[in-house]
Amino acid sequence: MSTLRLILGDQLNHKHSWYQEQSDDIIYFMAEMRQETDYATHHIQKVVAFFKAMREFSDWLTSQGHRVIYYTLDAPENTQSLTNNIEQLIKENNISLFEYQLPDEYRLDEMLSRFRESVTIEVKSYDTEHFMTSRTDLTSFFEGKKLFTMEYFYRMMRKKYDVMMINDKDPEGGKWNFDHSNRNKWKGDTLIPIEKTFDTNVSSIVKLIESAGVKTIGRIDEKNFAWPTNRKESLEVLDYFCEHLLVHFGDYQDAMDPDQAYLYHSRLSFAMNSKILDPQEVIKTVINYWRAHQEEINISQVEGFVRQILGWREYMRGMYWKEMPAFATTNHLENHNPLPDFYWTGKTKMNCLKCSVNNSLDNAYAHHIQRLMITGNYALLTMCDPAQVDEWYLGIYIDAIEWVEITNTRGMSQWADGGKIATKPYVSSGSYINKMSNYCKGCHYKVSKKTGEDACPFNSLYWNFLNEKQEYFKGNNRMSMMLSLLNKMDKKTLQAHQERAEDIIKNPSNY
Repeated sequence: MSTLRLILGDQLNHKHSWYQEQSDDIIYFMAEMRQETDYATHHIQKVVAFFKAMREFSDWLTSQGHRVIYYTLDAPENTQSLTNNIEQLIKENNISLFEYQLPDEYRLDEMLSRFRESVTIEVKSYDTEHFMTSRTDLTSFFEGKKLFTMEYFYRMMRKKYDVMMINDKDPEGGKWNFDHSNRNKWKGDTLIPIEKTFDTNVSSIVKLIESAGVKTIGRIDEKNFAWPTNRKESLEVLDYFCEHLLVHFGDYQDAMDPDQAYLYHSRLSFAMNSKILDPQEVIKTVINYWRAHQEEINISQVEGFVRQILGWREYMRGMYWKEMPAFATTNHLENHNPLPDFYWTGKTKMNCLKCSVNNSLDNAYAHHIQRLMITGNYALLTMCDPAQVDEWYLGIYIDAIEWVEITNTRGMSQWADGGKIATKPYVSSGSYINKMSNYCKGCHYKVSKKTGEDACPFNSLYWNFLNEKQEYFKGNNRMSMMLSLLNKMDKKTLQAHQERAEDIIKNPSNY
């Protein structure tokens, strides 16, 4: 009589208590499946990264003496369905107990819950032992409150885990948040080290994916795959971030440049979201490095990094489990326009979008401001259907697992949740893009011009959006100033904005 344990592709946690003891009566099961490659159209690098990371984790388990059954995508016995594969293995191996770690995607959680009820053998579920909060901690924290503010949650987490605290109530540096120091435009006056890469040949995995007919988006250099996919590589990237990038991470956390794919960002998101790296070890490593180099690295650099992991990452996961499944279909602003074709090609005359989309297609990556204030901003200003925006974000980014993608897309980016995650929609004209990036200098359009054929399209789109959606923002104090400016605008100017915006929305290929 044996136990079958399931490991999903984003559950590659080497430190999980499951692996502390070896038993010949326990079989671990992992599988590459069309079920997972096909529920959205993913970036080729994302599919490759997951397959490669899963295979390396399977090899590690085997090296530790564990029994592993691994189905490659083309394995004859692979039914391409998770539950069908499990049923098959239960019969073939005389399994008496099935165990799984709780999935971090609602669809898989529901699938395994239904499967649990359908089988006659005993089934047990376990925590993934990765996150610093449970699924329900955030719901409990905000119980009875109408507004959810990440800052209060973040402060609680700092206290709970004693992260950068002087005592049980006072933060180091005298402030909880150094966000105002994290908004500098990069002017090319600091050195950008070459990113840590591994140049791994993944041609065989690419060939497998292509021969199976899996539909993907994006581009890949299959002979020089740069993403870390095992524990050793991921720790090397973490060390590289500390030694070369942390010194300016906070300064240029929001900055954008057409020639810099990563600037000072860590490139740790895939390793963390697949659970190869643990958030607590990442935070501890970065803080320890900072403490040993405080003469070179100021506190705003490290606090900005810690806030993303201890605050925002845990907060978004908590909101996901609090609001699902309704969150997946919410469309508060009633937007229904199609997402333009250039999101899949990068072919547009708007330089900020061309750079951000092509960076996404080339690297399966864009940092949070490119996602929020370029691609997301344009999608919201042109009133695109959040379901289409969701699908694009979920597919194109290597770190996009639904719990983190959909909360940032429907909530933070598209304001489709009506303000549960973000108190106001993150929209802007071209002036913000010019303030935070070097995109406007090389653009076909002029950011300084408000109207006219050569004016930045974001300028007309911004005012048209505010005019179209102003009823939704009545009573929103954070929108009152912009709505006041809108209502004072000359009628002819507003009409010119509306006409230009209408043409941009109807004919995006012309722009």
